[in-house]
Amino acid sequence: MSFPRMAIVHERFTELGGSETCVAQFFENWPRAEVFAPIVEPDSVRPPLHTVRDTWLSKAHSVVGSHAPLMPLLPRALRKLPLRNRFDAVLISHFAFATQAVFATDAPTIAYVHSPARWAWDPAFRAQEAGGRAGQAALSVLGEFARRNELRAALHLTHVIANSRAVAERIHDWWGLPASVINPPVHVERFTPAPAIPRGDFFLYAGRLVPYKRADLAIRAAQKAGVQLVILGDGRFRQHLESLAGPETTFLGATSFEVLLDTYRRARALLMPGVEDFGIVPVEAMACGTPVIAVGAGGALDTVIPGVSGEHVPHGPDEAVTEGFAKAMAAFSSADYDPEAVRDHAISFSPNTFRNRIAATVDDVLAG
Repeated sequence: MSFPRMAIVHERFTELGGSETCVAQFFENWPRAEVFAPIVEPDSVRPPLHTVRDTWLSKAHSVVGSHAPLMPLLPRALRKLPLRNRFDAVLISHFAFATQAVFATDAPTIAYVHSPARWAWDPAFRAQEAGGRAGQAALSVLGEFARRNELRAALHLTHVIANSRAVAERIHDWWGLPASVINPPVHVERFTPAPAIPRGDFFLYAGRLVPYKRADLAIRAAQKAGVQLVILGDGRFRQHLESLAGPETTFLGATSFEVLLDTYRRARALLMPGVEDFGIVPVEAMACGTPVIAVGAGGALDTVIPGVSGEHVPHGPDEAVTEGFAKAMAAFSSADYDPEAVRDHAISFSPNTFRNRIAATVDDVLAG
């Protein structure tokens, strides 16, 4: 592997999630790289990362307590990062504003796009997330600002990588650019089957309880199908979801890794009712030998192979999706899936595969 002088730019370190995992894997490839982000909470920087260069927005964030009011200030902070004349390449982790770093450097720029800002480009997604008229109005204004900034930066990027085929389509439709596809890394080595543990008689939803993940559709489908549903996770949508649920649904809240692993191993299948950019949770479940029933859109088109690692429910209006999940759960048989084949598919999303593909892409860009 070559060792060019690399800069890695991330949007913000304010929580731990899939995008932060990607940045950590970038750093594993180039351990001498400098890492930058406009906003950094120290608790959100974990090994192998150690030092992240931030901006004055970190102090503002500590006062305000949220990144949301600071979002209009991110483009200017990113454009002023000290990148010029110092690096052979700049690798950008983007989900709203990070590509503005292209204006801070004269080096080739490779953008790894988790998604163009869906709340900016997709009115239905924006309405779902905004929460009331005032929120929609504010997000609409910010969305126009984000679209303008994304389009301006897109013209100057050297190479664009999408984290799924669905995101590559968005980049084509919204930015007018082609993108290669490299699926994000999943720590599949942490998730393993346990043949001695018998399957339970329940389906599982695992993840944050926020509107776009559509746990409400899973709840309604379980009611229609008359099957048991376990919901693992927490979030601002929980109270609303609990008001929808009947006795067939159990909420476990946020739990330990050990409980998550045990629940993955015992579930009949994991449900993925929302349209994800990629979706790490389904791959974790599959690494435990557990199949996935997913809406047939977004990242599930990359991760779920019908008849091998799970099934697709046709995407459509809420009522149709609910009915599709209900039918799939009512007819589901664990005997139709080979846990070893399910796990073998999950292994293809390993960190090692991700790192190798990212390194090869950077090498190709630098080779011209």
